[in-house]
Amino acid sequence: MNPFEDMQTFVRIVEAGSITKAALQLNTVKSSVSKRLADLEKRLGMTLLHRTTRVQKLTDSGQSYYQQCLRIIEDVQEVESSIRDQHCALSGRIKVAAPLSFGIEHLGKALQQFNQRHPDIQFDIDFNDRKVDIVEEGFDLAIRIAKLADSTLMARKITQTHLILCASPKYLQQHGTPKTPADLLENHLKVRYHTEPDHWHFMVKPQTKTDPKHNPKKSPRIKVAPTTILTANNGQYLCEAVIQGMGLAYIPDFICYQALEKGDLTLVLSDYLVDNQIDCYAIYPPTRHLSARVRALVDYLAQYFGPTPYWALNTTINTTK
Repeated sequence: MNPFEDMQTFVRIVEAGSITKAALQLNTVKSSVSKRLADLEKRLGMTLLHRTTRVQKLTDSGQSYYQQCLRIIEDVQEVESSIRDQHCALSGRIKVAAPLSFGIEHLGKALQQFNQRHPDIQFDIDFNDRKVDIVEEGFDLAIRIAKLADSTLMARKITQTHLILCASPKYLQQHGTPKTPADLLENHLKVRYHTEPDHWHFMVKPQTKTDPKHNPKKSPRIKVAPTTILTANNGQYLCEAVIQGMGLAYIPDFICYQALEKGDLTLVLSDYLVDNQIDCYAIYPPTRHLSARVRALVDYLAQYFGPTPYWALNTTINTTK
């Protein structure tokens, strides 16, 4: 009997959502995890989890025990981490989830440099555009590029990106360069993400650039819906489609900045764009203690990318939030 291991197993069962998933994350068999839980409940003389074939739910006693387990485990981790930090280099595994295009093009290079500084760190990386459940799937860290909704997860901003409306010179030569959002309804085509709304929103510009009453935050919005010719779930693919002249697209600058620098793409209607800044966050589970290796990685990423990342375009775009 090891009470501390029992606590760790119980916490993993709760956070994974099932004994089966907990066993996978603990790299053991389901029967072993199930027996440990049964022995724990027998020793405590109470039921901690109500379980059916589909769901599990904490009892009131289970909820209280879970919270106390978290505090004890975190205290032990904090003591051990503090001692390790004084005498040892960073080591261990970090399981990371990140969007596909950003991960391969930018995060991968950052992690390689971090690994050169800390060669005893092993990364387990999932490059995928799906929204992972970092607690249930056992991730230490995830990168999110989004306007975050309220969540119990902890988040730290590491950098930012902007959505850029662009097209290829070839496309603009064939279809004309739109001067106002309304021009997009005249013979123009768009490519977009599957999840992107059909309408594009733009800011209404003032009558003159020196209009003292103009306030971008309060400026009226207009929306237009050019004909969609292609949808996809990957920004790199959409960028290549735009470069080939298929249509216009809103693309994050971390994807299209090189094509813009080379002249393969051209900014369109940049004076009308609004709310196009999206922050990039490192998110992690809501515990009082963050392991030294994960904390060091988050600090490193915030420094590596910075508030003005290397892909930021040197152009005037309305970034009012």
